Amino acid sequence: MIRPARLRGVQSHARIVLDFRFANFEIDLARHELRCDGVPVPVEPQVFDLLVHLVRNHSRIVTKDELVAVVWNGRAISDAALSSRVSAARRAVGDNGNDQKVIRTLNRRGFRFVAKVEAPARPPAAVRSDAPAPVASGKAAIAVLPFHNISGDPEQEILADGITEDVINGLSRQQWFSVVDRNSTFACKGGTVDVRRLACELGTRYVLEGSVRKAAGRIRITAQLVDATRRVHLWADRHDVKLAEIFDRQDAITDRIADSVGSQVILAEAMRLRRQPCGTKDARDLVTQALPHMWRMDAREQQAAQSLLQQASTLESRQERARAHALLGWTHVNMFNLESCTPINEMTEKALESGAKALSLNAEDHWGHLVLGLGHARRRRPEEAVSHLSRSVDLSPGFALGYAGLGYALACGGEPERGLQAVERARRISAFDPFLSVYAAVVRYMALFALERYEEAVAVCHAVVARHPKHAGAWRLMTVSLGLLGRFDEARESLARTLRLQSDLSADHVARTTVFAAASDRSRFLKGLQLAGLRG
Repeated sequence: MIRPARLRGVQSHARIVLDFRFANFEIDLARHELRCDGVPVPVEPQVFDLLVHLVRNHSRIVTKDELVAVVWNGRAISDAALSSRVSAARRAVGDNGNDQKVIRTLNRRGFRFVAKVEAPARPPAAVRSDAPAPVASGKAAIAVLPFHNISGDPEQEILADGITEDVINGLSRQQWFSVVDRNSTFACKGGTVDVRRLACELGTRYVLEGSVRKAAGRIRITAQLVDATRRVHLWADRHDVKLAEIFDRQDAITDRIADSVGSQVILAEAMRLRRQPCGTKDARDLVTQALPHMWRMDAREQQAAQSLLQQASTLESRQERARAHALLGWTHVNMFNLESCTPINEMTEKALESGAKALSLNAEDHWGHLVLGLGHARRRRPEEAVSHLSRSVDLSPGFALGYAGLGYALACGGEPERGLQAVERARRISAFDPFLSVYAAVVRYMALFALERYEEAVAVCHAVVARHPKHAGAWRLMTVSLGLLGRFDEARESLARTLRLQSDLSADHVARTTVFAAASDRSRFLKGLQLAGLRG
């Protein structure tokens, strides 16, 4: 493991916008963007921060400990995680581990950015407090201001800073918008901030503010999301906890804030983009609009997402088209469990085609591996499924949905205990991820059925259909489990609901399309349906 070092002389940079150029690439810090010949290059936030730090310090060797301190805020990480981010940074700038023409590894010493770097001579323009609203380019961006210690207690200052850093780290896991680095926002600590001016300086549209207050043995943590361009609050939350429990609950609180804010930024961006003329939208805009539709378990919502993603799949760079195809495949995966006149085998084929197309454009798109893996799982190919899904989480270790997908393949492929472990890992990474809100339950009820824990499977299915009454997959599995439990009246009622959503359900359908790879699991599945009253 790489442990954080206490660094001397590494100073927080001021809120000044700097650009760097090398070869045909440029880095725009205000927009948190890497561009090649003027075209944005998709990079994950940690990869971007690592690249920026290497470029800033191109005149010297940067040690591993320094990268960990700057990019990961001093958290202990594995050598593999660091190597993965360095490799991703190399790929983003057209380099590789063999040539090392841009980023060079110096054995046991660290890394050096060896390409020629230019910094522009022009100073950044002064920003007035009444400056116009920033115009976003590429991804939307958010700045997380240091949480304010209202109590004045020095001990709570440490807590406030820790919460701020945890929220920044949590937001940085997602891929849909950029997060301004910690040093830029911590330069504002202790002063009065005009959020509109700050947004102009940092090139962001959204700002997250918060506070920590201690009183009567309790801690209150508040957070507010602001659209700085309009000076309006979009979201707010409050958490009260006993002082003695704060460190036990801090991770859960900061994860909830980060996941909630992430969803709110995407919803706000989608609403903003809906007001723009169609011809002005790029692939990222169309994907952002599609995301809220993808979170809703309704066939019409998934079809709305498909329309937007099909448009996005014809635009922009290979990486952008790859992501659009992969997300289109995910909508077909969602449709496995929704009411539809389209046979499941046909939807599976569409998911496989979309995943394969995504990977033909970008072999390292983790969404592409997710979709292709789930398509193979539906075709009872557990080895291929687990291979692609493992690759998905290797490429993006913070991809919670990837772990849930891996859990699905394991649950249906004969390893349900490992499936439950994988979905629990997904929950620990991002408990409030909107993609997980339903899919994690799907993994659980499939694994519980495979383990013959039918009472628990019924409870999970009940919770799903209470929120999503048209979720055919949950009704189907609940019918099976109730039949095997001998609760025949409930099973018959559940079967009637299932058939209204999936009229072609039959013994032949189970034999052809039920996902479980083991014949014994498929046999139990069919037996449960027959005990519930299925004929034919």
